[in-house]
Amino acid sequence: MSLIVQKFGGTSVGDLERIAKAATRVEHAVRDGHSVVVVVSAMSGETDKLVGYVRDIQPDLDPREYDAVVASGEQVTAGLMALTLQKMGIAARSWQGWQVPILTDESHGRARVREARPENLHACLDEGIVPVVTGFQGISESGRITTLGRGGSDLSAVVLAAALGAERCDIFTDVDGVFTCDPRIVAKAHKLDKITYEEMLEMASQGAKVLHTRSVATAMNHRVRLQVLSTFTGAPGTLVVDEDEIVEQQVVSGIAYSRDDAKITMIGLPDDPGIAASLFGPLAAAEINVDMIVQNISPDGETTDLTFTVAEGDLERALAVLEANNDVLQARRVEPDTRVVKLSVIGVGMRSHAGVAGTMFKALASKGINIQLISTSEIKISVLISEDYLELALRALHTAYDLDSAE
Repeated sequence: MSLIVQKFGGTSVGDLERIAKAATRVEHAVRDGHSVVVVVSAMSGETDKLVGYVRDIQPDLDPREYDAVVASGEQVTAGLMALTLQKMGIAARSWQGWQVPILTDESHGRARVREARPENLHACLDEGIVPVVTGFQGISESGRITTLGRGGSDLSAVVLAAALGAERCDIFTDVDGVFTCDPRIVAKAHKLDKITYEEMLEMASQGAKVLHTRSVATAMNHRVRLQVLSTFTGAPGTLVVDEDEIVEQQVVSGIAYSRDDAKITMIGLPDDPGIAASLFGPLAAAEINVDMIVQNISPDGETTDLTFTVAEGDLERALAVLEANNDVLQARRVEPDTRVVKLSVIGVGMRSHAGVAGTMFKALASKGINIQLISTSEIKISVLISEDYLELALRALHTAYDLDSAE
């Protein structure tokens, strides 16, 4: 039978009872004749606790020791999962990232994977033993433990699936799959059976929390088939696959939103060549990512207004950078706004269908919702609106794109 990588997130291994529940999913796959490699996150809340310990001791922390402490959460879970599987009569052994090894660069806290060398795991599998691997961690060229940053355990699972040539990588979480919209807000949202890598990458980057962008991008690059499904129900999940595996595409597959954006408007900038470079250059140097941008037409040819968005967590730093450079920018004033939300409609079907943007604008206008900013890509249209209209806008768009009824 085939090789499958099964990854269990923090909520799936939050306590011993949940670890036992997750272990039954491994047991079922093994009893069905599959070879299985398990990847685990730290128990829910454990990483935050470990980070807190480090920051209590040294706010200006040593990133190498930060990683040494924070990586220990996954080690505990891997050992407990291996013991649980052994209790169920399944041969299992825990592995840390450095033992695989998963090789990374030296960027502690947000390391990038350079290579996985899974020969040790192959040997383990050949002996009929289930390897249980710590997600989120690797080892640098200098021999130090590294952590991969946000979404790191998903990334670990995808990297191993690619290196092992696995048929599929199953990402077990606390939701049944990928939905057309957030079902907590849109009651008529439904689970998608399949979604393309590109759509999932856009949804992840635009606020959907099911998968992180790095894991999706890696899966797309190596053509690793992903499945997102629940640890706690027997329902089939959502497959993330190549576009050619989906017979007929919806024009719009899903609607994502993000509350994590802040808007900045620069009022009265000189309407001179190079002013945008003078504005965005220092922000880039400070590693502040800018997303949506619009520049107003200058009626007098002398001054203009420029509006853009940054991550809300970067707002204070961005304002400090702008203030420090205002002797060059010469803006009359700066207006920040955190009461905004970004909505994105996503679908590879947009490539071959006209009128997608018009449908969006008409649906929002019919509800009296003003659009503040717009950005587009080949398979995505995003708008920035007031956060007061989030729920109304999501429901209106879900209906407008005929997503209310599952096919």
